Parts: sequence; C-alpha cells; structure tokens
Amino acid sequence: MQLFPRQERFYEFFLSQAKIILDASRLLLEGAQAGNSALASAAAMIKTLEQRGDEVIHEIYTRLNQTFITPLDPEDIHSLSSHLDDVLDGIEDAAYRMVAYRMEPIPHMVVELCKIVYSCAQALEQAFVALETKKPVLPYCIEVNRLEEVADQLVRDAVSELFRSETDPIRLLKLKEIYEFLEQTTDNCEDVADALQNVVVKNS
Repeated sequence: MQLFPRQERFYEFFLSQAKIILDASRLLLEGAQAGNSALASAAAMIKTLEQRGDEVIHEIYTRLNQTFITPLDPEDIHSLSSHLDDVLDGIEDAAYRMVAYRMEPIPHMVVELCKIVYSCAQALEQAFVALETKKPVLPYCIEVNRLEEVADQLVRDAVSELFRSETDPIRLLKLKEIYEFLEQTTDNCEDVADALQNVVVKNS
C-alpha cells in the first residue's frame, strides 16, 4: 500500500519532520544525561531544529493548498502535520525549561522520561519509513501507545514522590512542571500514532 505517491512529496515531508524530531529528542536525552553544562548547548541546537521543522510544516501546508488531488484526505494530512509540529514544540519547550530551571543534578526521573521521548521518536520515524517500504505501520504505533502509558505512570509516581519527600517548594514546582512537559510530549507522540492508525485504516 503506497499511501504517499512520491510525486506529491507529502511522504518525503512527513519523514523529514520525523527525522528532525528524532534528532531533537536525541539531543534532549544526551543533554539531560550530560548535565547542565551540556544541556544549554543541546537546547540551542534543538531550537534550530524546531525552526527547520516549522519550515517543513509550512511547506506541507503550502503544497496542500496548491494540490487539487492529494494522496490522502486533506484533513488527514493536516492532522499528521499538526501533531508532528506539537511533538517538536514539546521537545523544545521541555529543553528550554530544563535549562532555565537549572536543576543540579538533573534528576534520574527526568533522564528516564527523556529516554521515553527518544524511544517514541524512534518508533514514529520507523512508522513513516514503513509506509514507504510497504511494511506494517501499526506495530510502531502500538509501541508509541505503550511508551506513553509508561511515561504517564512514571510521572504519576514521580509527582506523588515529590509531594511526599521534597521539602523545597520551588524545586517541587520546577520538577513537577518539567515532568509534565515531558509527559505531554509523549502524549503528542501518541497523537501522531493515532493519526497514522486512522490513515492506515482509511486507506487499507
């Protein structure tokens, strides 16, 4: 099943955006693992990637408006584009707050959530690659859904632990917000996966 004819280039744009998201999530994870000294540099590079991603999304919308017959329903193209944009924005927002709040050391739970965001990005990129090679897409979407559930439970446990053990109210609020931004980013990844599943079902 070829959902994205090459002459329309929509597949190419979606895959380009997925690769940008993967690069940004890798930078976020590496920055979190290395600590604040490396995180600021990573955040700056993520900001550059976010700007590149905006250009890709703009190109998708421009081509969508100029194409009379699209390979997918226009609303599906718009949905995928919007949700991909949300993922990249979420990564950039999380990186910004991690730098601004200067958590030292960066808590283990933050690193674990960054790992989940990166794993979600890997699965999404593989899903878009699978479209081109006519391989099953749904297993990657299911994996994103699973990872989102893991992140959700981790954040619930982490926030609960914060309120039990953290004595500094400012640190508590900072960490809670970072946790929630990272968890929201996995939600955004799940939105992409759900949109992909909808596309596959409609075009099968």
